[in-house]
Amino acid sequence: MPVLVLAIAIAIVDQGIKYYVQSHMTLGMSIPVIDRVFHITYILNPGAAFSILENQTTLLVAAAVGMLAALAYFYRYIAAGPWLLRLGVGLFAGGAIGNLFDRVTTGYVVDFLDFRIWPVFNSADVAIVTGVGCLMYTMLFLPETLPGGSPGRPEKEG
Repeated sequence: MPVLVLAIAIAIVDQGIKYYVQSHMTLGMSIPVIDRVFHITYILNPGAAFSILENQTTLLVAAAVGMLAALAYFYRYIAAGPWLLRLGVGLFAGGAIGNLFDRVTTGYVVDFLDFRIWPVFNSADVAIVTGVGCLMYTMLFLPETLPGGSPGRPEKEG
């Protein structure tokens, strides 16, 4: 699946879930799925992960736009990379677009996944973290598969 298609699909699914939560729950409402373990809890987050940079919408929007611009600039290298790199970039970009849409339209992000031992988060956050995990794995354990080979290691001459 092309990176752009995956990113758009992730953003659409994220926005659909958030719309469903907002239209079927009241702010602060919590529905136990597994009591005291996992709840669907509707909150608004004016910051980034763990509510850091609270009410710094302009900074968070600029950071997301900058990251997406960098991905667009390096797209030709990404498209030539291994499938795990492309998957990671697509997940990361889709999650970033989903949360960026929230921030631009409302100034906050809709969070709803509540595991009770962790701050409440959303589906875009899951995509971002999973995407970054794919990117880190590729860079750390599969550097020879990246366009240009492994950084810091001389290319084998044939």
